Amino acid sequence: MGISERLSTSDVVLGLAATSKRTLLQTLAARAAARLGRPEEEILKALQDREALGSTALGRGVALPHARLPGDMPPMMLFARLQRPIDYEARDDEPVDLVILVLWPEADAEGFLPALSETCRALRQPQALNRLRMATVPAEVVTLFGQGAEHPAPGEGE
Repeated sequence: MGISERLSTSDVVLGLAATSKRTLLQTLAARAAARLGRPEEEILKALQDREALGSTALGRGVALPHARLPGDMPPMMLFARLQRPIDYEARDDEPVDLVILVLWPEADAEGFLPALSETCRALRQPQALNRLRMATVPAEVVTLFGQGAEHPAPGEGE
């Protein structure tokens, strides 16, 4: 199951207000906790622990906070476009305005890295970031990710 099957319009937030990396992670953890029926603190701690290993900013204004969680849960993704870019400790020093949260069950180890890879691949498509920044409704975001997953970048895929 690819990103386009894991991301629905209810998983997309356009115009999310966050003033810092910390408030962004708190907001995402709260949204994810409500969706998964898990404690917000557990999700926030998992995200913060992962960030402590190094920033999950990919560059070009994109961050991919992710964590694996114990227990039985479905994989979950959220997309957020921020109202204003924030400092996310990116290697390219670009502030982040596009965020894809990935939460994955620890029991499904083999699906985790392919999901992250597919997400990154979708973001490398020509004009993908501009189109995500210009999207006016959540359905456009879901469609863009579906198109990116279906069309690998040159030199990738079969």
